[in-house]
Amino acid sequence: SGLKGQIVYLFLSYYLPPKAPLRGTKMTSPLEQADDGGGLTISSMVKEFQGLKDKFKREDADSPSPFSDLEKATVLQECRVFSDSKVVTESPRKCSQLITKLLHIVTQGDAMSSSEVTEVFFGVTKLFQSSDASLRRMIYFFIKEVAETCNPDDIIIVTSSLTKDMNSKEDLFRANSIRVLAKMIDATMLGAIERYIKQAIVDRNAMVSSSALVAGTHLIRGSPDVVRRWVNEVQEALHSSSDMVQFHALSLLYEIKQHDRLAISKLVTKLTRGTISSPLATCLLIRYITTIVRDSGGNALASATGRAAYQFLELSLRHRSEAVIYEAAKALCNLPGIEERDLGPAVAVLQLFLSSPKSTLRLAAMRALSSVAIAKPSAVIKCNDDMESLIADNNRSIATFAITTLLKTGSESSVDRLMKQISSFMNEIADEFKIVVVTAIRELCLKYPLKHRVLVGFLANFLREEGGFEFKKAIVDAIIALMCVISETKESSLFHLCEFIEDCEFTALSTQILHLVGIVGPTTVAPARYIRFVYNRVILENAAVRAAAITTLAKFAARLPALQASVSVLLRRSLRDEDDEVRDRATVALRLLGENITKDAPGDGEAEGSQRPFRQDALAADSTRDLPLQPEIHLLLEPLPMSFAQLSAALKEFEVAGSREDDALALSLTTLPVVDYTRPSSQSAVPASASLSSSNDSAELYKIPELATLGRVHSSTSPIQLTESETEYVVSCIKHIMSEHVVLEFAITNTISDQLLVDACQNCSVRGKM
Repeated sequence: SGLKGQIVYLFLSYYLPPKAPLRGTKMTSPLEQADDGGGLTISSMVKEFQGLKDKFKREDADSPSPFSDLEKATVLQECRVFSDSKVVTESPRKCSQLITKLLHIVTQGDAMSSSEVTEVFFGVTKLFQSSDASLRRMIYFFIKEVAETCNPDDIIIVTSSLTKDMNSKEDLFRANSIRVLAKMIDATMLGAIERYIKQAIVDRNAMVSSSALVAGTHLIRGSPDVVRRWVNEVQEALHSSSDMVQFHALSLLYEIKQHDRLAISKLVTKLTRGTISSPLATCLLIRYITTIVRDSGGNALASATGRAAYQFLELSLRHRSEAVIYEAAKALCNLPGIEERDLGPAVAVLQLFLSSPKSTLRLAAMRALSSVAIAKPSAVIKCNDDMESLIADNNRSIATFAITTLLKTGSESSVDRLMKQISSFMNEIADEFKIVVVTAIRELCLKYPLKHRVLVGFLANFLREEGGFEFKKAIVDAIIALMCVISETKESSLFHLCEFIEDCEFTALSTQILHLVGIVGPTTVAPARYIRFVYNRVILENAAVRAAAITTLAKFAARLPALQASVSVLLRRSLRDEDDEVRDRATVALRLLGENITKDAPGDGEAEGSQRPFRQDALAADSTRDLPLQPEIHLLLEPLPMSFAQLSAALKEFEVAGSREDDALALSLTTLPVVDYTRPSSQSAVPASASLSSSNDSAELYKIPELATLGRVHSSTSPIQLTESETEYVVSCIKHIMSEHVVLEFAITNTISDQLLVDACQNCSVRGKM
């Protein structure tokens, strides 16, 4: 009845043969009946199923969650039925539902008080009298989730019940109780149950043995000495017929012996002779082999261990399990120092995976081949045809790996064809995949510089498409990187970037491009055409972009005397800007260009009437008039020789030095002291009072009259530790570099509270020639 009945009817009416026709009548197929207006067709079946699917969705959306209005106090009140033995034994389902509500409350972050946790734990212990398997599993799950956050004293309440279950005849109870106890107990309690865990490791039941091995993996982190005594039992479990037991046994055995390289090598050598049948354990063994070979360093095939590892990995390529085959192929590709000819078997196996109907195998193979193509692209060329067929794969991750790998391995003649395939592909993937493709295109352009027009044009087209900030920034950074390496693409790339800022919604990208235009624009063949793009930003953009555009215009005027007068006219129009920084930048730029900003200042009417985009033909009017530049014009054309933090520290130091010296120095970048702004490590034992910054150290130096007369401090180092951090007296030294002197400032810190250091002195000796 209902929806299930409709689905059954649709299947039966379509797939079951019709009733026997009357004598003399013709039997028709469902598709023939569709021509006569009756019966079901494929399209009608799809429509019917889609309608039922939508109906199911609406019913699921309308049904409220059973945990939407839970209150902790109400649930705790209901949990008092745990003390009723009749309810526990006769209604285990009700108790399971109450535990589910408790788990929901805990996972939602509604913490219980200590008294509430104790009460709940007491109630849960009463549930152990029920033998219902489902309820017992819910009990284990609840204890494991809550035990990590509750008071350790409350854990003892359920420990005895779990220990009893660990000796039960039910394998389900034994396995789960061991897992829960491993999450709860500490080193002091482990000794009481160690004997039971060792017996469980060699148990005939695979679930019990696997649970004990997993418990050992957790316990070895807190009690390594105890777990190391189980090595004989773990080695015996390694020969179990269960695949899962072998996997967990190998994992625990490696944890036990991981600090003994010789023992690990012997273990791996023994296991490579075919004593493991579990595919999962074989994958784990392959990873251990790869780790050993990688830690040995050098060429993987130069040593006997490396050659034996290569033979085992090559043999594993013919394993019956696809997981083992892929793990072996990936390990071969990642071996250090492996030659390209030795990668042939692994690449051949990965090529077969590319045509697999399983999307997981295709994705894994593409990921491995993509990593190989970074270092050895010629080894993957033979897979290009298979990878091209994956560009249209429904899984976008597989398609992205295929595209990026083809861009790494493709030849120069295939670039145009690849760009056409990528154009339709880019519109169907997310920005995170687009960024990967952009990075691959940049690498391809660096590999084939003659194709820069096609590749840069492709990137420029997607600058004008929809996309987020990270995607657009990746394209801008790629184009700028190509401009720095390939000089032929400088002007075309700069023009593409200027067109992009005409409709750019990201302030950070606009300011970055304007800064680039100010550096590269004046060196192009026709620099005047870029001024239009820059001045449009002064009119149409926000304050941050307008300020960057003012600086760019000033750079054009400073480097191109023919454009100085015309650019000065444009800068004057920003003297009445509503933003303080824009006005200040325009004023400074005009001053450095030698302009008199008080003369012929634009009025309100002129400022409003002149707010129009700059035209290139307006440059011809005043291009012949050269204006005198100020000596400080290099402040516009050259970057600051220090960071803003260093500049701030240097100014403070200059101010202190000027107050101590008789002759006042003119403030300039050349007269500013050079400071080292690197901070000492946070792990240093010297307290914060002794770890002052360089500017503060030199400022304190000027307060000493004998040292203030030595001159200005050019540089101060970070504190250098002269003693170990564990010594009784920690000594550090700061070197202050002056023009003709070097001042050593020693800081001594007493770490012993009941002792006082007096009459301290230092002896300095010179090593080598001065």
